[in-house]
Amino acid sequence: MMYKLIAIDIDGTLLDKNKGVSKQTIDCINHLKQDKKIVLISARMPKAMRHIQNDLGIADYPIVAYNGGLVLHKNKILSHTGIDFQTFRQILKLNKDLNLHLSLYHNDEWYAPQQDHWSEREVANTKVEPEFKSNEAVFEDWKVYNKEPHKIMCMGDERKVEEFYQRLSKPFKDKLHLYRSKPTYIEMAPLQISKLSGLQVLLQKIYKDIKIEQVVAYGDNYNDIEMIDNVGLGVAVENAKEEVKAVAEDFTQSNIDHGVANHLQKLFNLKL
Repeated sequence: MMYKLIAIDIDGTLLDKNKGVSKQTIDCINHLKQDKKIVLISARMPKAMRHIQNDLGIADYPIVAYNGGLVLHKNKILSHTGIDFQTFRQILKLNKDLNLHLSLYHNDEWYAPQQDHWSEREVANTKVEPEFKSNEAVFEDWKVYNKEPHKIMCMGDERKVEEFYQRLSKPFKDKLHLYRSKPTYIEMAPLQISKLSGLQVLLQKIYKDIKIEQVVAYGDNYNDIEMIDNVGLGVAVENAKEEVKAVAEDFTQSNIDHGVANHLQKLFNLKL
């Protein structure tokens, strides 16, 4: 099979232990980017992906942000799906007594309710700074401008986060993805989107000559499963969840051992 597009998850897959891309990975991508389409595909906001694109020299390629909730090509929106305002309002109400940290995201906007351990942790991870405003004030502002959140991220004490998860899971089972990347996190996104749906937008609108069977995808976590399972070649890194490995067709070393670069070199017979 002649693979034409490479879709790569960021956290836990592409980035090394220093939250950056290694020289080996940069060299590998530089060799491939002339002939292959290279797309970063992540739960991150666009601003937290662009500096990685720049490091890899692929700033002209599209990105799939917010797990498929926002697909961009050269800053043009190809597709976007947000959490509706009725659901948004109910989420805020259900958090009122728990008072968990809820970070709110729309395109390149990130609002945190206050500067705390959780916002600082996300800054360290993503190299993006939030603006600080109460959840209620953001809700009112965004309602005026019809800006539905692409993602709501809950962070806090494990016990409280579990309580919040239980409150959300039944009422919104037909509306929201509730993704537990860590016991202290819940990432909320519209149910109808996924990394696979974001990838399909690219194949329908930009890369019409590329079939899903001609895509190689790399991932490590639960939000990668559908993508890994449906592309031509789904590859799990060594540190991937067992559920990801169960649907993967091939495997490579962990993210800290340059797993993506090693696999690409072997797959495309690169001599670096």
